[in-house]
Amino acid sequence: MENKELNLQEKIPQTEYKKPNVFKRMWNFFFNMCRSNFLFALGAIIFTLWIIICFISPYIVPYDPLQQDMAIRFSAPSAAHWFGTDNLGRDIFSRVLAGSRISISAGVLTIILSATVGTIYGGISGFVGGVVDDVLMRLAELVISFPAIILAMTISVALGPSLYNTLLAIVIVTWPSYARVMRSMVITLRENEYVEAAKSLGASSARILFKEILPNSIGPILVLSTLDLGKNILTFATLSFLGLGSPPPTPEWGRMVSDGVKDFAYWWVSTFPGLAILTVALAANFMGDGVRDYMDPKLRKEI
Repeated sequence: MENKELNLQEKIPQTEYKKPNVFKRMWNFFFNMCRSNFLFALGAIIFTLWIIICFISPYIVPYDPLQQDMAIRFSAPSAAHWFGTDNLGRDIFSRVLAGSRISISAGVLTIILSATVGTIYGGISGFVGGVVDDVLMRLAELVISFPAIILAMTISVALGPSLYNTLLAIVIVTWPSYARVMRSMVITLRENEYVEAAKSLGASSARILFKEILPNSIGPILVLSTLDLGKNILTFATLSFLGLGSPPPTPEWGRMVSDGVKDFAYWWVSTFPGLAILTVALAANFMGDGVRDYMDPKLRKEI
């Protein structure tokens, strides 16, 4: 009998549990999105190229972005200076490449900070409920009631024109949107069976919120983040255009456009940094629309 049992055990295939490969799942999601949505693929390609430029721009710029040469000021685009030169004789092509590090990083950083603050704030508000929820959400709605760009300008002026103050102003005017989305998701999910099961097992409120509810609410936050990325880049460029961003002579796309509009005869000074802003914002919007279509069951396509 023992021999028969041993033979039966040998015939049963032994399988090992393998943890899901997160990176592989992310790659499959990205690949399927690119295959099924042309605009998402186009936006991903453009945005990826700009991200690469952010990292390698110090090594590929043909000229020093801060170097001035008054002898060649306002030179038109040529073989020596592909995008021409500005009012101080600085190479615009080099400044556009160098400016990507500030403009794109500002958009990504403000998204991360706004989503983090808004997610935690809205999660606590929706989970606790009651008077705490009322007070917290009234504060968020107070911020939302002001026009975002006007409020960001006011905060930047009050704090003083600088890069970090501008980033802080953008975060202040954008986090309430994430808080409202997260609050609605938490209110919907906190009555689910797995939350009740965690409560019955004696899990603390903090563990239930951060381990059970928030991970299952990340989808709408991801969609909102991708849609807001292009908007935040445009907001940062607008504040820099008004002189509230990085101080000169730091190369930044919004300030470069501002320098160009002072004299439209030299169209290239503002056109090329403006095109850089346009391509990045469109790429971010294409990706955001693609992610939204995938996450929304009514808009999801067959993948």
